[in-house]
Amino acid sequence: MLELLIKRVEEERKIALVEDGKIVEYYEETEEENRNEGNIYLGTVKDIVKGMQAAFVDIGLEKNSLIHLKDILEKKDEKVEKVNLNQDINKVIKPNQKLLVQIKKDSNEKKGARISTHINLPGKYIVLMPNTNIITVSQKIENKEERDRLIKIVEQNISKGNGAVIRTSAEGKDQEIIEEIKKIESKWNEILEDSNDKTKKVPRLIYKSQDIIEKMLMDLADKNLTKVIVNDSTDYNQINNIKNENKEYSNLQISVKGENSIFEIYDLENQINKMNNRKIWLKCGGFITIDKTEALTAIDVNTGKYTGNKTMEDTVFKVNKEATIEIAKQLRLRDIGGIIIIDYIDMQKEEDKKEIEQLLEKELKKDRSKTQIEGFTKLDLIEMTRKHICSHKD
Repeated sequence: MLELLIKRVEEERKIALVEDGKIVEYYEETEEENRNEGNIYLGTVKDIVKGMQAAFVDIGLEKNSLIHLKDILEKKDEKVEKVNLNQDINKVIKPNQKLLVQIKKDSNEKKGARISTHINLPGKYIVLMPNTNIITVSQKIENKEERDRLIKIVEQNISKGNGAVIRTSAEGKDQEIIEEIKKIESKWNEILEDSNDKTKKVPRLIYKSQDIIEKMLMDLADKNLTKVIVNDSTDYNQINNIKNENKEYSNLQISVKGENSIFEIYDLENQINKMNNRKIWLKCGGFITIDKTEALTAIDVNTGKYTGNKTMEDTVFKVNKEATIEIAKQLRLRDIGGIIIIDYIDMQKEEDKKEIEQLLEKELKKDRSKTQIEGFTKLDLIEMTRKHICSHKD
């Protein structure tokens, strides 16, 4: 059973997604945080840096944003056709040129935002990708017949010149997908119309992306979310409006509790405090450690107190197996993104490595975020990537 608990204290909001009494996702945000990821702007090219094959673009924020050549050129399906990056960026864009862009990674204290001309407009069932003919399906939908059926529905109903990513929640759906395509394409046409309005100032914000609550409710529409508990009337009204607009949430219970009692449910404060621990113990007696650096997150697996009662290979495999389940859980819980390196205890059997990799893939399917596993290296390290749900954690 999934429940969403939202605790607002002054200008801070704490958001916990709970499954059977255990936190599976947790986020914190404040009113002061300037979260712009997903926003669409009409900007002006300022400086072109040929040596970086990139340009700085004024989109109206405090710092100019950065765009790379790859994010300016036409988006292609790289499985079919590689993008030619050996072009002179000065022949692709010019100073003072207007660009319609979307923020892909928020700014921080050191850098401006990362932007792209490759726009994504997310819905419950598809992500619309204007100005491309690419139509792909979430890897979490494994049945080939279902994948082909979904692609056919989208191909027959999407406008020429638009592409889409078909989301996991589209599985088994039909008319709902068609209706959503029309709705998102209508939104895209409004964005284009606004961006072409020469009476408005440049740079400017054209479209503001959904906040974290809207995104979560959209993603969880088919995940049996049964209850939302809040302590603030603003959050109550926002969620109630979303409920009224989405038939999937017709049975969703929304309730209001006092500020001091809302996180006493399931002893959530204690669970949250443990989230910052570097060391996480496994049931068998082994443990994992999680260390974040600016470049990547390193996760180390250790046997700890566990010695086993069979062979060394069996002991190692049991610890690695338990660690894999816990690692997938912690990546989601802590919203760890970017490059992730997992240092498993060395395994001699190739079949053991394969089973661990398959288990990791299986556990990561529970994660709403996009993940990609590159597999084991010769040093028994697994390389993988995960996209943040909340951009402020970059």
